[in-house]
Amino acid sequence: MLMPLAYILAVLMLMSSVMGAAWLFCRRMRNGGWTDVFWTFGTGVGLAAAAMAPIGGQTAPSLRQVFSAILVSIWAARLGGYVASRVAGKPEDRRYAGFRKAWGEQYELRMLGVSLVQAPATTLLALSVFAAAHRPQPGLDLRDGLAFAVLAAAIAGEALADRQMAVFRRDPASHGKVADRGLWAWSRHPNYFFEWTAWLAWPVMALDVSRPATLLTLIAPVVMYLVLTRGTGIPPLEEAMLQSRGEAYRRYQARTSTFFPLPPRSRPKGSV
Repeated sequence: MLMPLAYILAVLMLMSSVMGAAWLFCRRMRNGGWTDVFWTFGTGVGLAAAAMAPIGGQTAPSLRQVFSAILVSIWAARLGGYVASRVAGKPEDRRYAGFRKAWGEQYELRMLGVSLVQAPATTLLALSVFAAAHRPQPGLDLRDGLAFAVLAAAIAGEALADRQMAVFRRDPASHGKVADRGLWAWSRHPNYFFEWTAWLAWPVMALDVSRPATLLTLIAPVVMYLVLTRGTGIPPLEEAMLQSRGEAYRRYQARTSTFFPLPPRSRPKGSV
């Protein structure tokens, strides 16, 4: 099911407003990390609305639409709550601190661009959620259950990665070292990997090569992969880690997969 232009524009306008507000709030708080909080909760609202949007004179949402909106809400609540707790009252995230240092006097203007570009990204995600939520088969079936399983596994994996990192950071003996235990021994960014995995739920729910419109469900995992691996995710974080951990992080890069979890390559005894 193709998302009507009016709904596309509505999501774009909503997220442009949300990310504009995020930029103003970040300026006031002098903490760019709030950008992620606004984006997550704003995206949750926008995608839930896309899932519930009526089509063809529809008077009530289908069970699959409600189910899809619930999935989006679960994702947003988990991630948004975690990011907010990490940002509130804490030092600025390494990525944004790196931007502030590198951009100098242009930081605020360039951050406006970083914020607003996330509005069309959410709009692309909405195309996937809309297509999956409006799959015409009545009721819920095995594919919907599999989609829920994918999302649940992704949330559990991301929560585990976040918890392992939190434990590492609380340990005084970890000061100046690189987290390389648990999931972090298999991927340098397991939290990002599981965040990407969550977006596979939509093609699992609705992809059908005999129905071209369902190919739109692939947009979400493709967009998130590019954002995380080529955009505001891994590249600035890796640069910040190289600056703060130096050779220790280079050794970690040499033995650990960047994104997809893979068995660690041979490494010297001891931890860095």
